Amino acid sequence: QVQLVESGGGLVQPGGSLRLSCAASGSIFSIYAMGWYRQAPGKQRELVATITSGAMITYADSVKGRFTISRDNAKNKNTVYLQMNSLKPEDTAVYYCNATTNVRAYWGQGTQVTVSS
Repeated sequence: QVQLVESGGGLVQPGGSLRLSCAASGSIFSIYAMGWYRQAPGKQRELVATITSGAMITYADSVKGRFTISRDNAKNKNTVYLQMNSLKPEDTAVYYCNATTNVRAYWGQGTQVTVSS
């Protein structure tokens, strides 16, 4: 089992920045990829960015050049970060952390990001 705890959401003005964090615990040795997804009201959940244990990174086209995903794999620690710069109102959504093992995917509880003036 893997548990995910997210933090760092909030309200920010357009053009501002936020940093999301997701700390994994439990069977972290089994995780081979972590990432962030988001879901805006009335829309389907979509991929934002993912990073594998081999540091392969994927970004959604809509966030390339603005968001940066990183991962801390220190001993007994597995945390993924999402640095979000130049935020736009269309980035408003609930952001979910994801961890994938060879058995299943795990999800965090979600953190709200609101970009508004």
